[in-house]
Amino acid sequence: MLRVSSVQSRADLRRFIALPYALYRDDPGWIAPLRSEQAKLFTPRGDPLLAHCDYALFLLWDDNRVVGRVAAFVDHLAIDFWQERVGFWGSYECVDSLEGARLLLDAAEGFLRQQGMAEMRGPINFTVTEWGLVTEGFEYPPVLMSPYNPAYYNTQMEALGMRKAKDLLAFYGDIGEGYAIPERFTRALERVAQRYHVTVRPVEMKHLKRDALIVVDIMNHSVAYNWGAYPVTEEEGRRLAKDLKQIIDPAFALIAEVEGRPIGFCLTLPDLNQLLKGLDGRLTPRLIWRLAFGLKRVRNYRCWALGLLPEYHGKGIDALLYYRTFQAAQARQARVEVNYVLEDNIKMLAPLAKLGVKHIKTYRVYTKAL
Repeated sequence: MLRVSSVQSRADLRRFIALPYALYRDDPGWIAPLRSEQAKLFTPRGDPLLAHCDYALFLLWDDNRVVGRVAAFVDHLAIDFWQERVGFWGSYECVDSLEGARLLLDAAEGFLRQQGMAEMRGPINFTVTEWGLVTEGFEYPPVLMSPYNPAYYNTQMEALGMRKAKDLLAFYGDIGEGYAIPERFTRALERVAQRYHVTVRPVEMKHLKRDALIVVDIMNHSVAYNWGAYPVTEEEGRRLAKDLKQIIDPAFALIAEVEGRPIGFCLTLPDLNQLLKGLDGRLTPRLIWRLAFGLKRVRNYRCWALGLLPEYHGKGIDALLYYRTFQAAQARQARVEVNYVLEDNIKMLAPLAKLGVKHIKTYRVYTKAL
């Protein structure tokens, strides 16, 4: 018999965190994230996002076995910024059972109603990078900090009255497969750099905290132009610097400046999933060896975020940052996945089209009025 309970104890939280590792054990497409990092996401001490959230975690049981989970949360920074009563649900996992999915989403809906929300939107996870369910492109493996799910999750959402809020798109260019930046585009972008006196530099590892806060500041000034985005706290910026210190590749972490003033950034990360594959999320000596000696050989990268100060929108500087990123990829014979771009963000889609990168995956965020 299926039933739902809220997470009340450490044992419940361990069950919540462990569930995906059991559900996807025999799925060759899933790449297990580090268990230790996942554990941090669900405690206020480990995840600074939770400092400004009210949240609840729920488990779906089939007799004495956990077969599903969901998180529901209200982010007060988002509400203050949007001036809309929108709550989130995420960290969703469920067996192929419509009744089980209904029980989980009803629990999330009930919590959000109690918090006075008028809309529930998701899946949006506690990390700032994992939004939506994969709706197409299942044949491509998930890159670092991106969602993964079976196709039937979308069937569950549609059957339970969820509707599309927004699609998010992923693109890629692979230098090893012959991708090259169109020459006419490179000439135009060099003119952009000269016209606006833009220089692009890598982040400085000796001053990573400083540069991380620069990225956060630019991101927060540009969020008003992006659907679903809202400001990131300084503490979240410091955590970002700490988390990325061991993996960041300065050649792919770029800051654009005009006369020494930072005005934009493009942050592209090595796809650690290449190193995590087959290790079941455990920090074993094998993984430590891979991280120590294999990171420099990773040739897959995820373009994780790009931002510009509002006064520099529409000048081609975003395309310039993409161009510099693919120049770095050229030197490494690398594959870069731009993951992800809002389906109606013409300002970002236009330069990507000119770059000739390929659309490979779509993620969908769902919504429901409460």
